[in-house]
Amino acid sequence: MTWEVVIGLEAHVQLQTQTKIFSPASTAFGAAPNRQAHMVDLALPGVLPVANRAAVVAAIRFGLAVGGQIAPVSVFARKHYFYPDLPKSYQISQYEIPVVQGGGVEIMLPDGSMRTIELTRAHLEEDAGKSVHEGLDGLPSGCSGIDLNRAGTPLLEIVSEPVMRSAAEAVAYARTLHGLVTWIGICDGNLQEGSFRVDANVSVRQQGQTTFGTRCEIKNLNSFRFLERAIQVEAARQVSLIEDGGKVVQETRLFDPDRDETRAMRSKEDAQDYRYFPDPDLPPLQIGTEWIDQVRLEMPTLPQTLRDQWVLTHGLSAVDAAIMTANRATADFFMAGLAAFSAQGGLTPSRVKGLANWIMGEVATALNRDDRDMARIPIAADQLVGLLMRIEDGTLSNKIAREVFADLWSGVFVSASAAISAKGLQQIQDPGLIEGLVDAVLGANPKMVEEFRAGKDKALNALVGQVLKQSQGKANPQMVTDLMRARIGLPDQ
Repeated sequence: MTWEVVIGLEAHVQLQTQTKIFSPASTAFGAAPNRQAHMVDLALPGVLPVANRAAVVAAIRFGLAVGGQIAPVSVFARKHYFYPDLPKSYQISQYEIPVVQGGGVEIMLPDGSMRTIELTRAHLEEDAGKSVHEGLDGLPSGCSGIDLNRAGTPLLEIVSEPVMRSAAEAVAYARTLHGLVTWIGICDGNLQEGSFRVDANVSVRQQGQTTFGTRCEIKNLNSFRFLERAIQVEAARQVSLIEDGGKVVQETRLFDPDRDETRAMRSKEDAQDYRYFPDPDLPPLQIGTEWIDQVRLEMPTLPQTLRDQWVLTHGLSAVDAAIMTANRATADFFMAGLAAFSAQGGLTPSRVKGLANWIMGEVATALNRDDRDMARIPIAADQLVGLLMRIEDGTLSNKIAREVFADLWSGVFVSASAAISAKGLQQIQDPGLIEGLVDAVLGANPKMVEEFRAGKDKALNALVGQVLKQSQGKANPQMVTDLMRARIGLPDQ
């Protein structure tokens, strides 16, 4: 029996505002517990909420970015449930009329193809506080505390349609969405601080079936690795349960990465359980076309626009362009590199492609090794371009260039030219010197020469490798290859 997993994601995006959505309390992260809890957040009698204009602007920006419909009138509602870190016993959210409806996010799948993930809605709401179960000063062991600093922090909950069919696809969507909300400046994207959290709705059904199975919601996944693994584990759990004759129960679950399993948290509520009704303390949110037009004027150029531009103007492949626009920091670095090339003789397709290749290759490898993201890259784009120019003019081989790159990354040198001068790394291009090295290697390896003449191309690679080794990687590889073939009596290729 073949099973299909059905996935929809709910992303909770903490909006980058200075104050909370309905109170003037600060949203700064890291304050001592309960130091940023206003009377409104504490639900004290007689206080009234006031909507934060900056949070609404952020919602409009998102709606424009995804091509959604921005509601001219939307309504704040009370979502009732009891939890210790929710002082009012209800959360102010949006239900029947959200601020953004529809839209879509284009993603690149692992195989390089592109598809659009349709969105159901995006609505504004306030965050709850936080229950703290350990590390509390002054409380006996085993006690829990409530920190209401986060209560009232503005969130935009972005709900996708259940159109994803693999954990890898869900992660591609989550990464793209994360890149988009940081790109347009509505969220700092800090996963560790909880600025971007994802809930995954997962169900399974037999391949070819059109009706959905019973879904379970996995809450508060704050890393892409955990999101992928949680979906895989939960889908396998549901399949195993059904095949053993059991029945999936609709519930909320948590992912335990240490045990590599999901476990039940509580039964999953439906909308009627929350007793939604319009909040009488907040008037309907009205967004006119003039306001939308003003926000549109302030929008940055979107990733899709840059992708199309780079493909058309510079000949980048759609895949390369998508990677260069995966996040704002990468795009900014790439654009700075293009500007640096323009200042040194202009842009050519080979230069643009070479820059992209180094960002996807050496730069990405170094970032992963050092556990950095592109926003914290230790070199500037013009430093990388300076290195690429030295490869282009023949001063450096690719092998030596990687060594220079490591020096630039670590801050040993401020430019490729400084590293070349200090370490004597200029590539050997003197035909006389290279001829001598080639002749010596050929004379010492007659068997390899005969193997190459017999059609074994690997033998030539080995001979070239020996020349490069003797020159400490400084000999021009193409000149070595051409001279080697000439000496053996074969035409250049």
